[in-house]
Amino acid sequence: MSPTYILTLSCPDRPGIVHAVSGFLFERGGNILEAAQFSDDKRDDTDADATGLFFMRVSFSCAQFGFEALKEEVSVLGMLFDMRWSLHQATQPMRTVIMVSKEGHCLNDLLFRWKSGLLPLDIRAVVSNHKDFAQLAASYKVPFHHIRVTAETKAAAEKQQYDIIQSEGAELVVLARYMQILSDELCHKLAGRAINIHHSFLPSFKGARPYDQAHARGVKLIGATAHYVTAELDEGPIIEQDVARADHSKTVQALTAMGRDTESQVLARAVLWHSEHRVLLNGHKTVIFK
Repeated sequence: MSPTYILTLSCPDRPGIVHAVSGFLFERGGNILEAAQFSDDKRDDTDADATGLFFMRVSFSCAQFGFEALKEEVSVLGMLFDMRWSLHQATQPMRTVIMVSKEGHCLNDLLFRWKSGLLPLDIRAVVSNHKDFAQLAASYKVPFHHIRVTAETKAAAEKQQYDIIQSEGAELVVLARYMQILSDELCHKLAGRAINIHHSFLPSFKGARPYDQAHARGVKLIGATAHYVTAELDEGPIIEQDVARADHSKTVQALTAMGRDTESQVLARAVLWHSEHRVLLNGHKTVIFK
């Protein structure tokens, strides 16, 4: 079978981009398997935040060029259209490091989906500021790194964490309920390759025991948001969100269980789409080719 690749790109919108990309692949013996595109053009006065960019994701097979040679060819096309582009081997699982604290529902869900073949990942390590999930990681034969974090040791701890991420060649870092705020420096180093999950309520409850606060206010919706990590806490580009309905009969324990299920599902979808190269950044927003 011919090797398969995924090309993602964004560039200023102009006529002829799709024709140029499809023609480029045809001339090199490529066969398009899946293609999606989006133009963020200003359509009316309400589209004040439109970026004017064009986005595209193409999955294709190609037997005439190897991966490195194909990248050189794509670079020429990229210069013609001022593209930001990436080329990936479709069968290559994404090297991933997961960070966690004392709530393990998202970690457990990701590990199970990975081992079940539902996520195209290569989970290289679990990093935690607590020892609670060392045995869980060991049961999946994933190296576990306990790095204690205090106000005094935060800078040194983050250096250890980043050294692990780099040594494992991680393309993705998942904050699976990692309850430490990352420094601005680390956020910048992980820009575009770190995904966080947090609960989201209408109205929003911050601080300790959010589900107790939500229960006290009688919320009717609980939810979760997965987003890219930025220096602005919980303000990064959103990848996925979901909600679950609640009513007066739900206890704090029931709300917490519903919230954890929602968080796990939302994070898993975000990780899946990122690992399949379906998420493209569009300023403070995302374009997702599902």
